[in-house]
Amino acid sequence: MSTDQSRAAGGDTPDDPEDLLPADSVLSLDEYLEMHAAVGHRTRYEILYRLVHGGDMSPKELEEAIDIDDSTLHYHLNKLLDVGLVEKRQRTERGQDGLYTYYRPTVFGEVTLADGVDELIRGEWEFEDLYDSSADG
Repeated sequence: MSTDQSRAAGGDTPDDPEDLLPADSVLSLDEYLEMHAAVGHRTRYEILYRLVHGGDMSPKELEEAIDIDDSTLHYHLNKLLDVGLVEKRQRTERGQDGLYTYYRPTVFGEVTLADGVDELIRGEWEFEDLYDSSADG
């Protein structure tokens, strides 16, 4: 993998997109692209959106919030887990037997959502305000 920091850091667009990555990048370009592809599916986007904006949730809470069946939910959760956008945690709850499972976004999940699709949507609002012909009187 090439990492020509001077070109990417200087504000110029590198010829090779891999040159955008820092020399000691924790992820490859392919891994970043897999994250974006995963959140490009509406159900996975909604799961990540709920976790980022609503906090940790159990599978049951996600099923109810998104109105999705258990097997479909777990299929999409596993995709999000595989690419590192969410993590699965287990803990015991006071007064209950067994483990309580919940999901939460990773830092990559939060950034992918906030600086990805959510940012594009916010940009549309700004674009609409800038070019609203009804405001020109």
